[in-house]
Amino acid sequence: MKHAVFVDGQEGTTGLRIHEYLAQRSDVEVLRIDPERRKDAAERARLLNAADVAFLCLPDAAAREAVAMVTNPKTCVIDASTAHRTQPGWVFGLPELAPGQREKLRAAKRIANPGCHASAFILLLRPLVDAGIVPPSLAVSAQSITGYSGGGKKMIEQYQAGGDPVLTAPRPYGLALAHKHVPEMMAHTGLTTKPLFMPIVSNFYKGLAVTVPLHGAQLAVGASAETIQRAYERHYEGERFVRVMPLRDAGTLEYGFLDVQACNDTNRVDVFVFANDTQVLLAARLDNLGKGASGAAVQAMNVHLGADEGLGL
Repeated sequence: MKHAVFVDGQEGTTGLRIHEYLAQRSDVEVLRIDPERRKDAAERARLLNAADVAFLCLPDAAAREAVAMVTNPKTCVIDASTAHRTQPGWVFGLPELAPGQREKLRAAKRIANPGCHASAFILLLRPLVDAGIVPPSLAVSAQSITGYSGGGKKMIEQYQAGGDPVLTAPRPYGLALAHKHVPEMMAHTGLTTKPLFMPIVSNFYKGLAVTVPLHGAQLAVGASAETIQRAYERHYEGERFVRVMPLRDAGTLEYGFLDVQACNDTNRVDVFVFANDTQVLLAARLDNLGKGASGAAVQAMNVHLGADEGLGL
């Protein structure tokens, strides 16, 4: 029997990519709304409640409104907005987060899809907090560089139109130090001190890399780069979508640069540990439209439905 799936907000970047993933599959029936009725609340409510899985690819306020429309207890809502990522009653849609997360996703009817920057940051820090290598109270800083597709349709149009010299250089943003991903970065790593987070958008379509610098003195007594590497290898053992790269990855060091786009068109995250005698640099890269958005949502759906986790990905 096919599962009925509806994407509310199907015209946005995330919604379109989810449709591309679902188009490859024979186990789902995609419910579609007439374009002329996209803002018809009654029609949206009908489709939301007819779905086994409903993806919300909407702004936060609209996502909250959509959730309120769902009265069918069998409908599983997967919200790609920021609205519910730290809300009680919602399960965070990151299967690799911690032991038992998949069981929570299977049982959940409300799943909050992680943010792109947050996914990479959490996958770097959660294993180290759990292992006692990084104290929860540690004041962590992080930088993330991402392609412009993460900014949505308006930003994509600006970059692709060309002609603006400002857009040819990387652009740091989030300068008010209140980026919307920070609450989930804290909630799902176990950090109790707000991280200092600097995102940067640059002139390439997609790809994302988060880096977190640490001084050896900030780590637990006796911890080292080798300790961190082992913690990642244990935490992500058997995970098909998280690849722990070799310590001080020789290929990357020989090239001299971290290739931010190397995970594009995959649902994979690559995790790196670079280090010298006194400092450690953690890095994670992913496709901000894949594992950072639409791919993660479909992966969470697969887990919830009990399907092969990589189906369609």
